[in-house]
Amino acid sequence: MNKATITGALLTLIVVIIAVIAYWPTPPAVAPVVPPPVVPETTPTPTTTESVIGTSVEGRPIVAHTFGTGPTHLLFVGGIHGGYEANTVRLAEAVIEELTLADTDIPDNLTIHVIPNLNPDGYALPATASDAARRFNANQVDLNRNFDCRWAPEGSWRGQTVSAGNAPFSEPEAAALRDYVAQFPPTAAIFWHSRANAVYTSECGSGVLPGTETLMEVYAAAADYQPAGLWTAYPVTGDVEGWLASLGVPAVTVEFETRESIEWERNWAAVQATLALYESP
Repeated sequence: MNKATITGALLTLIVVIIAVIAYWPTPPAVAPVVPPPVVPETTPTPTTTESVIGTSVEGRPIVAHTFGTGPTHLLFVGGIHGGYEANTVRLAEAVIEELTLADTDIPDNLTIHVIPNLNPDGYALPATASDAARRFNANQVDLNRNFDCRWAPEGSWRGQTVSAGNAPFSEPEAAALRDYVAQFPPTAAIFWHSRANAVYTSECGSGVLPGTETLMEVYAAAADYQPAGLWTAYPVTGDVEGWLASLGVPAVTVEFETRESIEWERNWAAVQATLALYESP
């Protein structure tokens, strides 16, 4: 084979190699493997809202706190007698703080409403003010005589005659609770007072509602208060618990043992027992 032949063969080989390189199919690109994002574990915070539901005679806000979104509504109210029963306001505030914690278990079927202070004007008075002044609103009306159950213009309190207002719901504080109940009808209601170391049922002329005695028994047992039935120490007219009973709502009055302590362990255990009572099976 002469030199020219060898040179031609080499040129042909080079051309073939170049053609192969030029036209050889490129392998598809391989997408890089991206690991899924790491989502930190979190504990869900209960659904909460805070709203002003009315104002007092002197313009102080009356606030409601709600927890959960279930169809069964439970209502807890403190401070209806203002600074005279200031420990009921402090208990309600402690319950709100506890329910706000992310690890507090609120049953799915419940919405919990807490109104810590229905009488902010009486609560705002100094401890040096008289018991009556701190108990009543700024119109000197006993709010727990201003509701529409056997209402009379004058009521009784420990042998004293007290004003019940000009008509049922004449006081803005009572009207605020009336309107709130109309907006969120409760399945049951608990009102905190002090002091008799007992839990009382309610009625408004038609007897104690089914479910009211059960609520009384459950709360009293968990808090170690006496289950006392109906209040009989003196006649009571225009009370909020009786008014709710007239609407078909079981309502109980919880009377602390003292007027100083919030009796936290007792009442928090009773709140939890109440939630368990109304939790869906």
